[in-house]
Amino acid sequence: MNRPLPFDPIARAAELWQDRIGPAGTMAAVTGVMRVQQIIQSAVDGALKPHGLTFARYEALVLLTFSRNGRLPMRVMGERLQLHPTSVTNIVDRLERDGLVKRVPHPTDRRTTLVEITDEGRALRETATVSVTGIDFGLTGLTERQVEQLTELLTKVRKSAGDFTG
Repeated sequence: MNRPLPFDPIARAAELWQDRIGPAGTMAAVTGVMRVQQIIQSAVDGALKPHGLTFARYEALVLLTFSRNGRLPMRVMGERLQLHPTSVTNIVDRLERDGLVKRVPHPTDRRTTLVEITDEGRALRETATVSVTGIDFGLTGLTERQVEQLTELLTKVRKSAGDFTG
């Protein structure tokens, strides 16, 4: 968007919704979340693009970095990233093609393939992290406490939707 509007279109839509349809609180909240998602996605994409990464590929590199040995089974990656196996395969294919990860056989289970981050992948994850943290992942305009509150609220929604049980 090139220039800000002189009014909040979501607040205006909520007023019209309230007048013509009924209670507008949930509609306004969801519309706001969707718009903020667009803002964040655009900022994060912009920060990662110079590194040749999407957020999904960046997340995969971070996940592998967090693992004990820098490698995980593809199935576990899918579970942790909450992605369909086909999506994980596509992400790993691209990372492997770019030399950021490699597939290795599991030492004890021949049916399982491990994905291992390479030194190049670790280095790129580090520089990409500087870029996304430098823009606060695109989440601007909030205090540290507000970010904590937002995280708590979104966690409640995610838990209610069945993302996790713990």
